[in-house]
Amino acid sequence: MHYQILARKWRPQLFKDVIGQKYIVTAISNSLILNRIHHSWLFYGMQGTGKTTLARLLAKSLNCKLKISPNPCRKCSNCLEIEQGNFIDLHEIDGASKTKVEDIKELLENIPYRPTKGRFKIYLIDEVHMLSRHSFNALLKTIEEPPKHIKFILATTNLKKIPDSILSRCLYFQLKPINFKKIFLHISNILNQENILYEKKAIMLISQHANGSLREAITLIEQIISISNNNITEKIVKCTLNISNNDIILEIFMTIINQNIKTFSLLLDKISTSNINWENILIEILKALHYISMFQINPEIKSQSFYSKKNTKQIEEISNSLNHQSIYSYYKIALQGKKELSITPNQKMSVEMTLLRMLNLNTTLLHA
Repeated sequence: MHYQILARKWRPQLFKDVIGQKYIVTAISNSLILNRIHHSWLFYGMQGTGKTTLARLLAKSLNCKLKISPNPCRKCSNCLEIEQGNFIDLHEIDGASKTKVEDIKELLENIPYRPTKGRFKIYLIDEVHMLSRHSFNALLKTIEEPPKHIKFILATTNLKKIPDSILSRCLYFQLKPINFKKIFLHISNILNQENILYEKKAIMLISQHANGSLREAITLIEQIISISNNNITEKIVKCTLNISNNDIILEIFMTIINQNIKTFSLLLDKISTSNINWENILIEILKALHYISMFQINPEIKSQSFYSKKNTKQIEEISNSLNHQSIYSYYKIALQGKKELSITPNQKMSVEMTLLRMLNLNTTLLHA
């Protein structure tokens, strides 16, 4: 039996199903409804936010046999072939592997020929920023005034590498990182539909770890489903992602605040003998400091927290012990320590020195 990965199985097939890109979906839909269809489009943004998905939906909307519409029928042969990835008039090109000018010239030679089945012949160039300067120059004239039956859809994760001469000839849209809550809700829905058991805290951790990339979240889910045997728990997620235990992170931080050097030393020994990612300690401290700052502004956010009740109580204690200036100072030290990890000869040594700097922070920053 053929298995379809979740990222492909749950790829949106209509604009209304696209997650977190409402502004862009509205703009494209209005263009299709008003029949104000540009000849060159460019989508840019971080990986996993929907660039290729939007490009394929646009191609399907333009080539649906029923009519040009933001709601393609999904029943005609054109729609079905686009969804299956074998539509003859949709040419998907990987800019990373087609960097030579000869590749672009070969593509341009076929531009004058009319589409075989569809209304338009569409060229989707992914990671277009990888094209060489000569390739962009060869593409320039055609992308400015293509034949009426040609549409270009470009996608990139690096807009700065696209020449201004190309940008000025495209409608371009920036895809934003997807909101943590939207990723959480979408992943939860997928798991419910797939009949996979999960703990809410586990999915919150995955959603946060994805850093705005829905595809990253779905890929992580796929991996963890296999590891967990269809029962995703917080413990398994933390182990898989090598996330430090919040108990020890907050315990370290409380010893720093209380200037408890003996306990601090014992905790460092405990960390050294455990299988822990040293960089992750600083990441979790930065996250905790951010949460503490937000908690001071709005205590109601604890209802949305991925921390346990025990950890939330510890955070309340820390929040009551620190003022905004001290939080900022700790955050600055932790951030600088993380930057130094790339140049340090030993991560353990670097993290310990960062924690010691936090321990030795001027105590006048603390509340009396």
